[in-house]
This record gives sequence, C-alpha cells and structure tokens, in this order.
Amino acid sequence: MSLRIGIDLGGSKIELIALDDSGRTLLRRRRPTPQGDYPGTVRAVGALVIDAERELAQRGSVGIGIPGAESAVDGTIKNANSTCLIGKLLRQDLQTLLRREIRLANDANCFALSEAIDGAGQGADTVFGVIIGTGVGGGIVVQQHVLCGANRIAGEWGHNPLPRPDEEELPPGPCYCGRLGCIETWLSGPGLCADHQRHGGEWLTAEEIARRAGAGEAACAATLARYERRLAKALAQVINLLDPEVIVLGGGLSNIGRLYHAVPRLWKRHVFSDVVHTRLLRNLHGDSSGVRGAAWLWNEW
Repeated sequence: MSLRIGIDLGGSKIELIALDDSGRTLLRRRRPTPQGDYPGTVRAVGALVIDAERELAQRGSVGIGIPGAESAVDGTIKNANSTCLIGKLLRQDLQTLLRREIRLANDANCFALSEAIDGAGQGADTVFGVIIGTGVGGGIVVQQHVLCGANRIAGEWGHNPLPRPDEEELPPGPCYCGRLGCIETWLSGPGLCADHQRHGGEWLTAEEIARRAGAGEAACAATLARYERRLAKALAQVINLLDPEVIVLGGGLSNIGRLYHAVPRLWKRHVFSDVVHTRLLRNLHGDSSGVRGAAWLWNEW
C-alpha cells in the first residue's frame, strides 16, 4: 500500500490528510498557520508530514494545495492571499526540508481534482471546479489530470469581467486585483452581501440572505435571483469555452440549494448550443476536497 499525503496550506490553518490507494482516510491533522511567518510556515508543514509518517510508520508522497500559484518564470509564488508566500520558492524550500519531490497546485485545482477523481464529478471526462466563497476561483480537470496552463492560471475565471452586464451592473466596480467588474466582485460572498445593500437591504451575511429568501422575504429573494442570473451568465461563458460534462460548486455559497435548479435553467440562453448537457452539482467532499485533491496530485503522473 502506498501512502499519499495531502496538505491544504490556508491563511488560518494548515491541514494534513493521509490517504491509501483507494482514497480511504488513514489520518488527519491540522494546526494554525504561523501568521506572516514564512520560515515558520515551512517548518509547520514539514513537522506535520514528519509526524504523520512517524505515526503511520511509512514514508509517503506529498502534495500541497496553496492559495496562489507558482510563477512559470522562476517558480516563486504569485497571486497568493497569504502574502508571506509571495515571491518565495515554496516548493524548493519544502523539498529541501523533506528531502523528496513535492507536488504543488492552486487550492481550487486541488478541489477540482478531488471532485473529479472520487467526488461529484467522478466518471466525467472534463470537470470544472468552482469556488464561490470569500473569493471566486476555479480549476479544470481533464481525464483526471489538472490543466495548469502556460501561465499557471488555468481556471481563474473569477478575474474575467462579468459578461453581458445589465444596466444595474454598470458602471463596473473595482476589484482588489486592480481591474474593473471582475466576476469575483459579484459572485463572492462579500459581493452578494454588497449587492443586497446596494438595493436597499440591511447588511446581512450570505447565509442569512439565503435563509430569509427561503422564508419568503422579498428583498432577499430578489438578491438571490440577481445572483443566480449573474452566476448563470458567468458559467455559460465557461461552458462555451470548455464544454465540461460537470461543473462542481464548492465554497460557502455552494450550500445554497436553489442554485442547482435555477442556474442551469438560466444559463441555457447564454450557451451557444441547442442543448446543454452540462450538469451543475454540489461537491461531495465539502471542506475536505482541497486537502484530498492535494493528496491526489500524485495521480497526475
């Protein structure tokens, strides 16, 4: 039996999972991420791996999901919301510490890979994994292999502009990335809350908006209806480009059950086809998808 170790390196916590070849969980551990401390973060990841291998009495492969990507130029980390990672040779430093090859990928790619291998997208040829939470991200998996792209940004649909903006979506607002009208500004949790306020609502969490909409509160129902129209337009653009068999939703907003019925009904008018066979599915592994996908990175070669 081979041992696959996955690490989800998040901004607030580092989580480890150890899987056997069948995907059975052998061990899980987590610890807080050393805030703003890059050397401390590298040591923490290394300690989790070493302790897990000692407990299981076996050396394993190691895959790591990060909130960013490696530069195709020099291998340093870019686009990370854990800013202490930016500009650092994370893969190289961990390989030196652990004395083996490390495989590293964006956390959205890990989510998509997990759901494609033994999650909601199992058996599908092409899976687009979507993260809709604090931010908006995505990953592309084709025949159980992550598509990274020439610039290491494949799947970053959240920083395309929202397509076909309606009058209420103009002029486009600024995104933290420096661009205007990004999909993330509309479809993230904070984007949903801000839209509710712009239309005269009180400040509510995304969960509360969904709960009140389900209870029949008109203003919250209208907010969710706008959100569904925008998500449908944005995903229709993905379907026109990738034509995936399955789109799997993850992140906090993926728990809004009505999305899975409303959005496919709405995206039909924006897809360049007479029929749309793409399925929109809720993730199977929940918050575990990212760390499981990191372990499955060793399925890639």
